[in-house]
Formats: sequence, C-alpha cells, structure tokens
Amino acid sequence: MIQWPEDIKVYLHREPVDFRKAINGLSVIVQDEMALSPFDAALFVFCNKKRTQLKVLYWDETGFALWQKRLERDKFKWPRRWPDDPVVLDHEQWQWLLRGFDITQLKPHKTLFYRDVA
Repeated sequence: MIQWPEDIKVYLHREPVDFRKAINGLSVIVQDEMALSPFDAALFVFCNKKRTQLKVLYWDETGFALWQKRLERDKFKWPRRWPDDPVVLDHEQWQWLLRGFDITQLKPHKTLFYRDVA
C-alpha cells in the first residue's frame, strides 16, 4: 500500500461518486462541490454507491495520481453523517477507514481538565 506522509490532509467526499469518473471528473468535484483546490497537498477520497471501492486523487507536484482500492467481500464504513463538510480525517482515522473501522463510532476518552491535585 502507498504510504502518504502522516501530516497530509485527507478530505472525504461524502456522497457516492460515479466510478467511471477519472482524474479530470474527480478534480472538478474537488473544485466545484468541495470548494477545495485539487492542487493542494492533500488526498481527496471518493466512494462508489455500493461502498465497495475507494478512489484517492492527489497532486504530487508533477501531475495528478489516482489510487483505487476495491473490497472483495465487504463495504467501507462511509461517514455520511459528519459534523463537518467536507469531512477531514487525520492520519489515524484514514488508516482506520482503510482497515474497515466505522470512524463515526470511534470515540476517545474525554479530555479532563484539572486545576488542583486534591
């Protein structure tokens, strides 16, 4: 699997995409629907309607690249309900999504704030 830098931003397009679209069609979605620049140092991730495939579009400073993953027996747990639009994932959440975890259900422990040790 390709290893992208841990600090790279990952943007998910929430709605399913027609997977006949390639680099040009997906770049237009990034620009027009997501209101982002496809030339940013970021991964733009799309899912098909059946949630069995992902496409990742990115600019590597010399041109666009398109990476695709197809699951043979399962579905991606795609976050259709998310408080932010577009959906932005950190590196850990991106890895969880690729491994099949439902990132909307993963909740860390609550952060606690104390002033005194009493």
